[in-house]
Amino acid sequence: MAFRRCHLNPKKTLFLLCDIQEKFRPSMPLFDNMVKNVDKLTKAGKVLDVPLIVTEHYPEKLGKTVAEVDISHAKAVMGKTYFSMMTPQVKNVMKEIFGEKPQDVVLYGLESHICVEQTAIDLREQDINVYIVADCCCSRLKQDRDLALERLRQAGCVITTSESVIFDLVRDKNNPKFDIVRKLVNPISQDMELARNPAKL
Repeated sequence: MAFRRCHLNPKKTLFLLCDIQEKFRPSMPLFDNMVKNVDKLTKAGKVLDVPLIVTEHYPEKLGKTVAEVDISHAKAVMGKTYFSMMTPQVKNVMKEIFGEKPQDVVLYGLESHICVEQTAIDLREQDINVYIVADCCCSRLKQDRDLALERLRQAGCVITTSESVIFDLVRDKNNPKFDIVRKLVNPISQDMELARNPAKL
């Protein structure tokens, strides 16, 4: 599962948005901040033609993806009971989009230490590069999120932020979509109070 860090390419990258549902809002600190960052990243992905797959965990009881995030361009929005997003249905959609599998997956959502973490491990087992967007991830306890991010770093994932992902996909001020993306990133991202050194928690 060697991972050679390279720039993100919109044609070889998949966005996975994990279970950002209304029912979780009251129990998640910084949920509203996360949603604003998620909205920025997801809109940028739409502008840059990065395919998106969305899951909703047990939506019959936990509801749909929050209304603030536009997922109308998603290739699929799928309910699940597995904690990991890597259900047979999601794998089939990935194969339809990429022929086999993406080179890179940008993964974000909740909860960081459960569904996001298990998804990332499943992706790494398929030798897919995984970028975890730290300022677009949440758990009920910040310590669970921070320690999950540290475990995922040790598992070979890149821990990054929404703006880093966006600018890596754009790459050049002369990109014809830069002016649209610039308007999205002008407002500063919301602070998610990430631990400076989660390994010491």
